[in-house]
Amino acid sequence: VVTRDDVEESLKAKWQYVKDKEQLLKDLRSKVEETGQRLSVKQGERDYWLEYKNVGSKAQANKIMNLEKDIKEVKDDLHRATEYYRNALKAVKEENDRLVERHMKLSKEQAPENAVRYLDKNCRREIEENEWLKEEVKMYQKEVSDLKASIQLLEEENIGLVTKLIDSRLQKLRV
Repeated sequence: VVTRDDVEESLKAKWQYVKDKEQLLKDLRSKVEETGQRLSVKQGERDYWLEYKNVGSKAQANKIMNLEKDIKEVKDDLHRATEYYRNALKAVKEENDRLVERHMKLSKEQAPENAVRYLDKNCRREIEENEWLKEEVKMYQKEVSDLKASIQLLEEENIGLVTKLIDSRLQKLRV
């Protein structure tokens, strides 16, 4: 038996769960922004070192290549993290939707029971009597259909007997 308080408590828990997930997403977005800022810093460094490389410093060429690799790795990490969090958000939303739908379905199923439970004794007795009367009506309807079938058989038998009687009288008249 689930009470209104239980339903409200369950809904509060679900909403708190959603808020927690939204906070997680905010944190993740800030991390993505930090990664984007790091990326722009790394790109600035790369531009500086490319300019330095063009001046003719071969010694710094390896450092430039390493920075370019770092930038590529950061971009790849950013892309993977973004994709992961997008999929995680989608999964969380689907799970929340499924849980809310299941909870609503359960609440709808329990609503009539809860409504009957809060009615007074007379109303509950009337509902029980109504159910009993429905069963009685079904029994009487079956009885009526059985009697109609019996009446039809008797009428057919009577018609057959009357036909025989008329035929026998006709034969007596002919004789």
